[in-house]
Amino acid sequence: MSTAPGPTVLAAGCVLWRRSPWGDGGLELCLVHRPKYDDWSHPKGKLKRGEDALAGALREVLEETGFTCVPGAALPTAYYTDAQGRPKRVDYWGAEAGEGRFTPNDEVDRLLWLAPAAAHHRLTEPRDRQLVLALLDALHSA
Repeated sequence: MSTAPGPTVLAAGCVLWRRSPWGDGGLELCLVHRPKYDDWSHPKGKLKRGEDALAGALREVLEETGFTCVPGAALPTAYYTDAQGRPKRVDYWGAEAGEGRFTPNDEVDRLLWLAPAAAHHRLTEPRDRQLVLALLDALHSA
């Protein structure tokens, strides 16, 4: 019996952002709550067989948030072990939110738009917090 963890699970997602609709020009980040894990994270998910990572990231954002988006800078890739003990690689991009409307479902039951500092504190995993900082750096250097 093999103890090898198996092939790496490939996934992708976005740090979704928008300008505040309240007219102050502030930045807001989108976080999703996944009831299966009771966590707050950036929208992301597993790639379909043969799917390009960026295409998968945009698909996952739409599926999980109901929003279209325009991808921007590539952000750091996350490497970790998933809940089943398999190695996982998640490619991320910053992405500006377009049109859409969130509808709760079995996979994502809540969505929040938060200022970057509040989003940083609300995220469950430290690796997701680093993506907030990477996005802010990318937006400031654009």
